[in-house]
Amino acid sequence: MPQIPDVVVYRVPMRTRFRGITVREGLLLRGDAGWAEFSPFLDYDARECVPWLVAARASADVAWPTPVRDAVPVNCTVPAVGPEQAAAVVTAGRGCRTAKVKVAEPGQSLADDVARVEAVHDALGPGGRVRVDANGGWDVDAAVAAVAALDRVAGGLEYVEQPCASVEDLAAVRRRVDVPVAADESIRRAADPYRVVELEAADVAVLKVQPLGGVAACLEIAERIGLPVVVSSALESSIGIAAGVALAAALPELPYACGLATVQLLTADVVARPLLPVDGLLPVTRPVPEAEALRAVTADDETTARWLARLAEVEAA
Repeated sequence: MPQIPDVVVYRVPMRTRFRGITVREGLLLRGDAGWAEFSPFLDYDARECVPWLVAARASADVAWPTPVRDAVPVNCTVPAVGPEQAAAVVTAGRGCRTAKVKVAEPGQSLADDVARVEAVHDALGPGGRVRVDANGGWDVDAAVAAVAALDRVAGGLEYVEQPCASVEDLAAVRRRVDVPVAADESIRRAADPYRVVELEAADVAVLKVQPLGGVAACLEIAERIGLPVVVSSALESSIGIAAGVALAAALPELPYACGLATVQLLTADVVARPLLPVDGLLPVTRPVPEAEALRAVTADDETTARWLARLAEVEAA
């Protein structure tokens, strides 16, 4: 079997444009504990990438905590697509009974969001749960109006994630709506992730392993923040997703499905058996890149050189 180098850069097209991304790139590295992923988005500067590298080094070199569950319930993720395609994502959701629907996409209207959420609700059928993620795309008044409209067609939203960009606006929305509010960017891109608690701005904390510095760092945040936690992905390959599953599996309580079923959004993966849900669950596992799968997604020399230079820049930051 061909020898796999200790550092590999991958490049994989997305099935559908997702938050402006059509191709996902990242760097895989091998350490004493196994394989890890470093894949900050391309528009992030070196300083913002530092916790992503800290997370990758920790995952590569330190064993993950002992899990308290063998599998983690996950949601399917519906990009900002039309109603028919949104319903098809749910139908192909591999048993997921919860769907996270992207809303507030630039260039789209609330009517587009309503049609998408209604299609997802209908596709899930009785007992399905719908949550929406605005990625900070609304102001306070728009968020309040949108949440009311989407809550109606969803048969009751499970929660709305990051309706506004600032934590202050998040708190204002939370005071005006009955739907629970989840904080994502207000935690992972904030100088002080605990302001969401101080301002009573959120009911749910969304934690992502790479942006927050690793599995152990996220466990500490979860304990200190004192809110129910949803572990979500940063659009990683199965290598990165496995770290998210390890975090979710180690949490004392896991009241919500996690946003970790995003390998489905990629056209290929770095392992022979991608980390995809079965009956709405992801297993706790430590995937290893496979030579043939890697060969199909390994980036060209120019892209690899760019990522190695980026890695060096972040290491020096």
